[in-house]
Amino acid sequence: QVQLVESGGGLVQAGGSLRLSCAASGNIFRINTMGWYRPAPGKQRELVATITSAGSTNYADYVKARFTISRDDAKNTVSLEMTSLKPEDTAVYYCNADVQSFRTRDDYWGQGTQVTVSS
Repeated sequence: QVQLVESGGGLVQAGGSLRLSCAASGNIFRINTMGWYRPAPGKQRELVATITSAGSTNYADYVKARFTISRDDAKNTVSLEMTSLKPEDTAVYYCNADVQSFRTRDDYWGQGTQVTVSS
């Protein structure tokens, strides 16, 4: 089993910054793509940003140039630097990881961390 634990959410004023972090632990051989998602109307969750094991990144259009995703494979962590925050960025942000264990490959989710941006 693998556990993902997020941290770093909170309340911030519009224009401010937050840094989210997610640490993976457990039966991990290799972590493939890691990412951040948030709920969206009509969808269970929508992509905010992802980063592959090779370091390739992908961002939702509405966060490009404002958010930066990074990972530290030595620590099995992924982070999301959020700048120029807007009230519409308010959401619960979920960490996701595609994990190769010694026998299986599975998709895991964290419990979510609340980000609230006040106007």
